[in-house]
Amino acid sequence: MPTDAIQCKPLEVSVGDKGIERAIKHLKRKLATEGILRELKQRRHYMKPSIKLRKKSAEAARRRRKRARIEATV
Repeated sequence: MPTDAIQCKPLEVSVGDKGIERAIKHLKRKLATEGILRELKQRRHYMKPSIKLRKKSAEAARRRRKRARIEATV
């Protein structure tokens, strides 16, 4: 349901002796690993369901090829 609230844990970055620049870099890294930036970019534009399905299957194929390439070298 769209009205259901999603429970998420907040992202926290502490600014210590390293400075604000280091904290910003750490925050960007956390946002990237959580996938928040990718989701924001996707939500900016409407994507038709058929194109969404095509992209999803292409991404899965890319992951399969990558996994096969890694297993072949090991």
